[in-house]
Amino acid sequence: MHLKSVTLLPEKYPTTQNYPFNQPIFHHTKSIRFNAPVVCFVGENGTGKSTLLEAITHKCGIHIWRGVERARFEVNVYEEQLYRCIAVEWANGQVPGSFFGSDTFNYFTQSLDEWARADPAMLQYFGGKSLMTQSHGQSLMSYFRSRYQRKGLYLLDEPETALSPQSQVGLVKLLQEMSQAGHAQFIIATHSPILLACPGAQIFSFDSIPVRQITYEESSHYRLYKAFMTNPRQYLADN
Repeated sequence: MHLKSVTLLPEKYPTTQNYPFNQPIFHHTKSIRFNAPVVCFVGENGTGKSTLLEAITHKCGIHIWRGVERARFEVNVYEEQLYRCIAVEWANGQVPGSFFGSDTFNYFTQSLDEWARADPAMLQYFGGKSLMTQSHGQSLMSYFRSRYQRKGLYLLDEPETALSPQSQVGLVKLLQEMSQAGHAQFIIATHSPILLACPGAQIFSFDSIPVRQITYEESSHYRLYKAFMTNPRQYLADN
């Protein structure tokens, strides 16, 4: 493991009126300690899991690929400032890493194709062909297989978005392989019960305040999918 913990510092918050600093979960959660090479953040949309994931990414000096900025009706100047108000603890010094977000992956693949025009050998690192010529799911798995061979801290925001269930199983196996090799640590914000089932994964629920560690069977996602698969029609009728 590379990252041991993240601590929130509410006394440094520049405001309590704007997101994310107005969220109770960031006031009542003191710290999160990582005791496994695969860590999952789980919770409903809007609970803050992706916001904290990005804050950890920035604090660890890891770049987040962004597309072209679009004009917005209303700008929240505090939206990406949480990283300034957290502290991270490394096990044996800072390591490099990467951030994956499904909404920014297309921008990365386009940039890679542009770079490859000058240096085609770059594509060898991603299976020898352009990620843009593969299906979205195939390009994701090619990226994961190549990127996670290196020592580092890897943060992923809902990687299951464009993956079939079978590909999600493949990603779980890759997470196991890379983490057992002792050089990779993963922190994943996810809604996928398949990714949550990664053996040995540490799961933190953002559906409770403060954030707390739970078992796989305690997660609302597991309980929902189990109830649905047991009797889909009855579940839909009741909910």
